Amino acid sequence: MKNIISLILAFSTVLFSAEGQTLSKETVLIETNYGKIKVKLYEETPLHKANFLKLVQEKVYDSLLFHRVINDFMVQGGDLLSKRAKAGDSLGHGDMGYSIPAEFNSKLIHKKGGLAAARESDDINPKFESSASQFYIVKGKIRSIEDLKKNEERINKTYYTNCARKFMKSEEGMKLKQKYSRLKAENKEDSTIFVNAQIEAFIKTEYVKKPEYKFNKEQIDAYTSVGGTPHLDGTYTVFGEVIEGLDVLDKIIAVNTDKRDRPIKDIRMKMSVIK
Repeated sequence: MKNIISLILAFSTVLFSAEGQTLSKETVLIETNYGKIKVKLYEETPLHKANFLKLVQEKVYDSLLFHRVINDFMVQGGDLLSKRAKAGDSLGHGDMGYSIPAEFNSKLIHKKGGLAAARESDDINPKFESSASQFYIVKGKIRSIEDLKKNEERINKTYYTNCARKFMKSEEGMKLKQKYSRLKAENKEDSTIFVNAQIEAFIKTEYVKKPEYKFNKEQIDAYTSVGGTPHLDGTYTVFGEVIEGLDVLDKIIAVNTDKRDRPIKDIRMKMSVIK
């Protein structure tokens, strides 16, 4: 991992902006069956930016499929196995053999047109590291304030669940779990309530380190105007955005798909870096 990260950093020039996201000077052109999409990457995510540009320049993405399309959510591509996939093949498993460390930033959000990295699920990827090649472009939908409150609750619940999972794998957590199971088998209800309270206290004091999640003004303004997928903020790295071709995104998102969300008719991509 150190070697690939060192290589990635060698490709990157970091330019931070205190005011918000800083768009890269490079533009990536994504050509599809339905038209062209232009994206710019964020300087605030240098590892993801450098890795993506490297793969584009090496033509890794050429002829790959948008293999997962979910209406009002996103379109996903970058599975290396999709280049020669046959109709009906299950996709989403191909990658480069390394991952990218998460680069979260509260100013980089899942608004419509956001370019983000796919990743493995939380239970096997507690650090939320990104897939090296698989990415998605956000479609989402316009949200109400009430929607956003529900999403805040969802994000906080997910964070607490991850903290709880981590604690239960610790030595102290496993001891308390065994104690709880024994007391429950003995029908000692009051004692199990006490042990459960101990577990919750440990999680809250030793593992829950962040304050309760709240959407900021930029997120609220974006999600209530252009829309997006707010529940993914802070758990998937957003590293760029569409600057031209949202109408193409809308066309792709509307295609017919199978039960695995793979488009019935293949949608291939070709990428290049333009200035």
